[in-house]
Amino acid sequence: MPRVVYELQGYAMVLDKIAFLTRVFKADDGEGFQFNIRFSEGLLLSPKFPTRHEADLQRALLLKALSES
Repeated sequence: MPRVVYELQGYAMVLDKIAFLTRVFKADDGEGFQFNIRFSEGLLLSPKFPTRHEADLQRALLLKALSES
């Protein structure tokens, strides 16, 4: 099975290595909104977005890519 790679904010992620995603929440220190991506190797990626709408959209697109892979 080929590995499907997804790009988000300059990071290339192999979709079959993603263990889970958190919900969108307000980032600390007024840095906008974020969600966390935990990988099977224990790595944590926390992309941040200026608006909740953009964070929700990016998370939804990632979930769609995961379900299609």
